[in-house]
Amino acid sequence: MHLIDKAEEDNRTVITEFILLGFGNLPELHILLFLVFLMIYIVTMSGNILIVALVVADQHLHTPMYYFLGNLSCLETCYTSTILPRMLASLLTGDRTISVSDCFAQLYCFGCLATTECYLLAAMSYDRYLAICKPLHYAALMNGRLCLQLAAGSWISGFLICVIMMCFMSQLTFCGPNEIDHFFCDFSPMLKLSCSDTSMVTLVSFILASLDSPCPFLLTVTSYVCIIATILRIPSTTGRQKAFSTCSSHLIVVTVFYGTLMTVYLLPKTNTLRALNKVFSVFYTVLTPMLNPLIYSLRNKDVKEALRKVIS
Repeated sequence: MHLIDKAEEDNRTVITEFILLGFGNLPELHILLFLVFLMIYIVTMSGNILIVALVVADQHLHTPMYYFLGNLSCLETCYTSTILPRMLASLLTGDRTISVSDCFAQLYCFGCLATTECYLLAAMSYDRYLAICKPLHYAALMNGRLCLQLAAGSWISGFLICVIMMCFMSQLTFCGPNEIDHFFCDFSPMLKLSCSDTSMVTLVSFILASLDSPCPFLLTVTSYVCIIATILRIPSTTGRQKAFSTCSSHLIVVTVFYGTLMTVYLLPKTNTLRALNKVFSVFYTVLTPMLNPLIYSLRNKDVKEALRKVIS
């Protein structure tokens, strides 16, 4: 039986490209979608690059919180650029094909950056925990060395976890069909198209997924439980408002990111929910990177002050 299976596998035609169906079922809206996503891409890149420039240029923003914010904005510029340029080209030209190697590259970059964002958000929540729950020891604990270690650890963790995953994914063979019902190369849709045994890849992905999302998520939740408990113990209303204002922007970003991420990956994979899955995917891959600089600039007085200086 093994020899027969091997012979059948050898006779299969290995495909060299995928077709990203994306929003192909809405051809009449392609130009409108192109214009909307182009505007989102311009706003996302401009906003995040502006945040990075302000953090680097303004001395008042040379603090741990803005150091992490600069890292997050840098990540968002890369994150959105792994998906939107190809989607824009597809909407404009109608060419929805992508080579298998390019698809793997997109999956790797997307996975790395999404994982890194989880760890960066956890590092930012830990920074807010120290600032609010241990204010007297904050400067000594959250020093430059720890900031560098947390940021570097976030980036390295994201890249290493995805390298391991891609080593297993690269062993898969794709023989057709070659249509991915998504607007980018995501793990689950690609896995479904493989004609190889995917049990090992599925096991490894489960183990790695339990490290790259739940761990930083639990650290973030734990930090905010401690933060909220500390804020509620502050006697004055003004004091509570001031303490909450220092972490409210980050809390909104965390809620939007994890809320849409969990909705996408925990929703049942049924035909009726497939379109809804795409909509929520747009939220965390496209809209969240655009909203982050807006949330921080509109709700943060230091960033608004730095921006006012640049404009004036």
